[in-house]
Amino acid sequence: MGLVGSLFSFIVFLSCLIAVYGQGTRIGFYSTTCPNAETIVRTTMTSHFGSDPRIAPGLLRMHFHDCFVQGCDGSVLISGPNTERTAGANFNLRGFEVIDDAKTQLEAACPGVVSCADILTLAARDSIALTKGQSWQVPTGRRDGRVSLATNVNNLPSPSDSVDVQRRKFAAFRLNTRDLVALVGGHTIGTAACGFFTNRIFNTTGNSADPTMDQTFVPELQRLCPLNGDASTRVDLDFGSGNTFDTSFFNNLSRGRGILQSDHVLWTNPSTRTIVQEFMASRDNFNAQFARSMVKMSNIGVKTGANGEIRRVCSAVN
Repeated sequence: MGLVGSLFSFIVFLSCLIAVYGQGTRIGFYSTTCPNAETIVRTTMTSHFGSDPRIAPGLLRMHFHDCFVQGCDGSVLISGPNTERTAGANFNLRGFEVIDDAKTQLEAACPGVVSCADILTLAARDSIALTKGQSWQVPTGRRDGRVSLATNVNNLPSPSDSVDVQRRKFAAFRLNTRDLVALVGGHTIGTAACGFFTNRIFNTTGNSADPTMDQTFVPELQRLCPLNGDASTRVDLDFGSGNTFDTSFFNNLSRGRGILQSDHVLWTNPSTRTIVQEFMASRDNFNAQFARSMVKMSNIGVKTGANGEIRRVCSAVN
């Protein structure tokens, strides 16, 4: 191929990586332009968390939904007809008021400097710390996207996805199987609406449950989510430890207590079970991998320069 050809191939490869992972983010991006940025976000998160602890899993989920649609550009925060917020998968997102509050304070301290995309990324990290998980350093420097369309919300992982389907969706963003299992482990502080799993606890006659589930656990789920009950009622995905970021979620998977089908199959599929077992055995390993995977995910499709803006208000483009 020759030196020139090899160099060209490398540049093309690097360009592909940049398109997926983003460019321009770095730790301490605001150290001179807005040195208290992370403190302001953390303080705002702590205040809201004290009033409503459910905003922690809410903001973690919101960040995930943002990054998997057009990259981590804060487009999920934009309100209005036919925006991402109006898509069915985003109906139950919560925590927008936390981002708006942090943005108001940041605009007062450092006008036009800190992006909404970065605020959401930092808030997701702080959600883990507030629920007794391990914090990590977040590269910042994202700019905000100008486009938010409900029609783009069409490839988020689904509660019914098999391992192969989940792997394919994650691989589209260069996230591997370890990233998949670690990030799904965020369900340790997550909840799900009954409507997403009633098909597993009642069959068509209303009597039998999925036989691969822990049958001693099924009556409790049926009590929380009765047949023909309110499908929007939410249940902890990490039963018994839903407010703490720990490895209990993986232990529940091993006991047949994975509530969503997409979670359950991480244990029944041999290719992911070994990773689940590793995280069960070592909370340190899980925390470290979760942090690495979050940094990778948070750099999907990052916008910089003229490709984005710094919104004055997170719910609307400038």
